[in-house]
Amino acid sequence: MPTKPISLLPLRVFMIINICLIILIPHLHLNATTLEQHQEAAEARKLLPIESNLIENWPAGPAIGAASAILMEANTGVILYAKNIHERQFPASTTKMMTCLLAANHANLNDIIPFSATAVNSISWDSSKIGIKAGQSLTFEQALYAAMVHSANDVTNGIAEFVGGDLETFAEMMTKKAAELGAQNTNFLNSHGLFEEEHYTTAYDLALIAAAYFRHEMLARIGNTVRYYIPPSENQPEEIYLRNRHRLINGEIAVDYNIIGGKTGFVSRSRQTLITAAEKDGMRLICVILKQESPEQFFDTVKLFDYGFSNFQIVNVAANESRYTIQNANFFQTGNDIFGDSSPLLSLNPADYLVMPKTTDFRSLAADITYYTSKTSAVAEIIYTYNNAYLGTATVDFASENRSTYDFDSQMPMEIPEPAKALEENVVFINVRQVIFIVITLAALAILFFIIRAALKSYHFNRRRKRRRKKPGLRHRRDRFKGYYL
Repeated sequence: MPTKPISLLPLRVFMIINICLIILIPHLHLNATTLEQHQEAAEARKLLPIESNLIENWPAGPAIGAASAILMEANTGVILYAKNIHERQFPASTTKMMTCLLAANHANLNDIIPFSATAVNSISWDSSKIGIKAGQSLTFEQALYAAMVHSANDVTNGIAEFVGGDLETFAEMMTKKAAELGAQNTNFLNSHGLFEEEHYTTAYDLALIAAAYFRHEMLARIGNTVRYYIPPSENQPEEIYLRNRHRLINGEIAVDYNIIGGKTGFVSRSRQTLITAAEKDGMRLICVILKQESPEQFFDTVKLFDYGFSNFQIVNVAANESRYTIQNANFFQTGNDIFGDSSPLLSLNPADYLVMPKTTDFRSLAADITYYTSKTSAVAEIIYTYNNAYLGTATVDFASENRSTYDFDSQMPMEIPEPAKALEENVVFINVRQVIFIVITLAALAILFFIIRAALKSYHFNRRRKRRRKKPGLRHRRDRFKGYYL
């Protein structure tokens, strides 16, 4: 009876599995050891000093494993929490916020972004990408979603070439734009954030970039998208599904405040990086986490948001400030001044607010006034601090318009405001008597100047007249003597 040939396939499969295990087991052990080392380093970083905790009577912030972290109020720039915020770190894919912010100022949503071989082939094969091929294209809007939602490195390269002409020029533009935003310790060498030794930033700089990013309504919407679908087209034949891996955006971690958006990032040298913006009770906070281990970057962010929203509040300046007021404010009111202007000449901007600890009283804040301001409608700025920690500013503005003037032909009696009502306006301190005294003094000096000038002119004129009278007599005598000798 003939025997069936023995199949060698199972043996080959067994041998391949054994070879793979022989190769991979040392690497798996090495990776496990390395991961354990990273976790130990993160635990050690919890002992690093938190600069904001050194401020006297400042709410104590949580100890976290990130190497650098910041919690900043987006509209005022007030720093609530600071840990190594000026130390250079590698940003990884949080770089893409700067990429999209810069590109949004140079392209329209319907622009077509072509992809060159350089754009799609110059990144590592195992990095995040959507697999776009050379010669294909996306709209600029689709490219923005691919960059922010999926963190596609091939797409950001295409954006860079479209806007900058080449990758290097666009990176230079990124660094320049960052510096304009105040990010002075940032240097970008690429559009995606893959590791390069001289591609670096700081937590503080990233917070400034993120604040500018989230002020852009369209970008904020894109940065807070959970899923996005790119349909096939003539220029790109594949269906592309994008999903955001930011756990506070996609709902994997629930919070009781409004998440505005954010961006994840990771390369081996940077570890986990994360930017997130959230809003509650009118206060918009930006949290930046650099060099942390997964998934703690998300939990560190939650801790800092909870710390910020629980311990700080926004306070309107005009509604609380009583130190900067005009003496005899009625002089500037409709019922008491000859111009009939019902508005104060100068007043605190009613929209300006501070961010301050809830345990602090407004009257305990230090306030310094400066007359050097870049705002066209402002004559001065008041800078508020608490134990040398910056809390925000308020501008002293000219009245924008005259709301009403008195009609001299009208039979209506002139309304005289009550003193309490007049004092309700929080306006900058101006001593009216001092102003009038200065004006009178200047006028007196001017009059005295003209009197002295007139006296000097009269004196010189009289001297010239005397000289003229002497000259005719001399000539007469000379003529007389001349005739005598003749």
